[in-house]
Amino acid sequence: MEIINTLGRRKTSVVRLYMQKGKGNVIVNNKDLAVYFPTPELQKRAVKPFAVTETMGQYDLKVIASGGGISGQCEALSLAIARALVKIDEEMKPALRAEGLMTRDPRMVERKKPGQKKARKKFQFSKR
Repeated sequence: MEIINTLGRRKTSVVRLYMQKGKGNVIVNNKDLAVYFPTPELQKRAVKPFAVTETMGQYDLKVIASGGGISGQCEALSLAIARALVKIDEEMKPALRAEGLMTRDPRMVERKKPGQKKARKKFQFSKR
């Protein structure tokens, strides 16, 4: 099996994933998954597509994550893994879609508008 290359995005985070057959090693920015994502919840969320498709420990991942925060990168990694699994076997797509793992979350931070404090918050109005 050759190396499968996919991309995952969430907020301003971008994750490039290189997947190949292996023993289940996950390297994120030259660090182990447990080191890069310190909490068990983030680790579980990142590799959820493997749990859904019951392919845990069958593939080695090399991940390059950039932008955003740790939570956004975790969600982006999950999307990239799901896309790579679908490239390997199209039969996995319904199970991944049912869990909401194939959908790119479009929510981004709204920009700040001029004449306002923040994106939607206004300065206090004074009548007199």
